[in-house]
Amino acid sequence: MGVTDPAGPVMDRDEVDRALARLGQEHEAIETSLLALQDHAGRRLLEGAELTGITKERWTTAEASITLLWAYFDAYTDALRSAREIRSRRRWSSRDDLVELTELLRGESVTVAGSAATTANAPTLHGGSGKLSEQFTLVTLVDRMNELYATSLDMVVAADAVWSALPARIDLLAAELQRTRRLAHSVGVRPGEHPAGDDLERITRTLTNLRAEVVSDPLAYWVPAQGSSAPGGGRPDTTVYDREARALEDVRREIDAVLTVRQDAEQRLVKLRDVLSRADRTLAEARTARGEVLAKIAATEVPVVSGPPTVLQEQLATAAEYRRHGQWHRLSPLLESLEQKAEDELLRARESLTAVTAPLAVRAELRGRLDAYKAKVARHGLAEDPFLIERYDAARRMLWSAPCDLRVAEQAVLRYQHAAAELLGGPRVPGPREPEDRGGPGT
Repeated sequence: MGVTDPAGPVMDRDEVDRALARLGQEHEAIETSLLALQDHAGRRLLEGAELTGITKERWTTAEASITLLWAYFDAYTDALRSAREIRSRRRWSSRDDLVELTELLRGESVTVAGSAATTANAPTLHGGSGKLSEQFTLVTLVDRMNELYATSLDMVVAADAVWSALPARIDLLAAELQRTRRLAHSVGVRPGEHPAGDDLERITRTLTNLRAEVVSDPLAYWVPAQGSSAPGGGRPDTTVYDREARALEDVRREIDAVLTVRQDAEQRLVKLRDVLSRADRTLAEARTARGEVLAKIAATEVPVVSGPPTVLQEQLATAAEYRRHGQWHRLSPLLESLEQKAEDELLRARESLTAVTAPLAVRAELRGRLDAYKAKVARHGLAEDPFLIERYDAARRMLWSAPCDLRVAEQAVLRYQHAAAELLGGPRVPGPREPEDRGGPGT
């Protein structure tokens, strides 16, 4: 919409003609803008909607402003028609005609009269109270129309932008929500039985309320652009929608996990049984080894081997029951927990076996060391040395007798090593409290 620029105190014929031409162009621009506003889809929707909240308040004001705009435009049209009629009286306007035209085009010659109902809700140019009639110059009248048009269009465009963006997106998300609910129901995810089922109910309620609020009060979901003076500057507020969309995506992932459980349940149960069976066999082997250690090794602390935890077998039976009855939403977390516990149990069984058989490993290491030194002595032609034979036989009897005292046997092996080292002229063999090269005897 245009802005009229007033001329000098008394206008000549050329100034009048130029002013009328400009006013005619402005009249066409204003009429085009008002018709576009009248035909705007957002305005038609606002007229037919049951509005609430801030939108209802602002539409009441905007509706009165639009009505007042048309009253102003009619007054503007009448003033322009009157000026054109005066100018068309004669080809060369008289002094009186020019004075009359100057007053009409410059002065407060336009009177806008209206009822209290028409102007009560419309804002005034300077924020004052509404009046039943007002006097304007054509310049101020155009300014007034520009202001009312901008505020009315801003409200209409903002409401239309929210209605164009959010309800359709909410409907699409609601359709996806319904598909997810059907899928969740097929795998036993229901409200009150699974957290995801409760989440679906909450998302459903939130989306239903959100859509109703957006339809009745779209401006409650409008964020104006900071520093923007253009009508409709801003964006729809999608905070609630985005939050529920993310929540639905989280539920979908959880349902997918439950579906995966339904597909892989038997294979995972078989693997679980295998892991627990290996743990049981390892513990049984550890218990057998403990008896052997206690019989063959003397003066040694051998850890007690506990039995397999019955709770895991009970949970495994529960998991199998869930699978038989298709309770996938319950089977999913139970399988994940059982798989971790089964791996931990197998690791514990292996550690028990290692701890129990440690004395046998020490005895095997001592036997290997004794035989290695005997072979070394034989390579140097000292295999028949009576002193070495005596010490070798003493160490061997200790290592191959039951129960074997490892501390005494180690001392015997060291004595044999010392004797061999002295005869071979090699470095001194470290004692039981000294560092020892575990790489075996040199050659």
